[in-house]
Amino acid sequence: MTRMAEDPRVSVVAEVRAAILQGEYAPNQRLIETDLCERFSTSRFIARAALQELSAQGLVEFQRNRGARVRDISLDEAIEITQVRKLLEGLEAARAAERVTRAQAGDLRAIIRDMRTAVASAEPLRYSELNARLHAAIRDIAAHQTSARLLQQLRDQTVRHRFSLSLVPGRSLVSLPQHEAIVSAITARDPAAAERAMHDHLQSVINAFEALKAAATRL
Repeated sequence: MTRMAEDPRVSVVAEVRAAILQGEYAPNQRLIETDLCERFSTSRFIARAALQELSAQGLVEFQRNRGARVRDISLDEAIEITQVRKLLEGLEAARAAERVTRAQAGDLRAIIRDMRTAVASAEPLRYSELNARLHAAIRDIAAHQTSARLLQQLRDQTVRHRFSLSLVPGRSLVSLPQHEAIVSAITARDPAAAERAMHDHLQSVINAFEALKAAATRL
């Protein structure tokens, strides 16, 4: 049987998405099709289709007579997104507690140990990476495809604000015990406690975003 070639649009979507999430394209920066064609060695048809897909994912927006640009997510919207994440990730934490294996529990504990080391070594970027890895591991254990798909999109939209939050002095000291509580509940196979711990953690994120918003208002 002949293997079908990978859809080039999928590849370009992934590459442009990665560039946006890594900050190579800034919020409100125009995304010019001819530039994308040159950078990603693709056609204007594929570039346009990729931008439309990224628009559906909430990372790009089209302006009348001005083309596409990277969508700027406000703190207000980041707060709303995190409120939705709170519900979905609470569900996933509960499911993870029901499904976790001994090996998976060991993996979660290992991430927590690495997070403690990152906090002790004052490595906020390393801690942020491990934070994302822990949430991804919980999603994998939960194995809930619909929530995982929605959460990927929601987390992508708030990546810039989450990065800013990770650099707030003392933030990791606040979130580390929250992540420890989540993992403790999951590995104890206590769905209700896991859901509560995840809700508490993401409410803390919401509170931190609100504090950033208040500080920006005072400037």
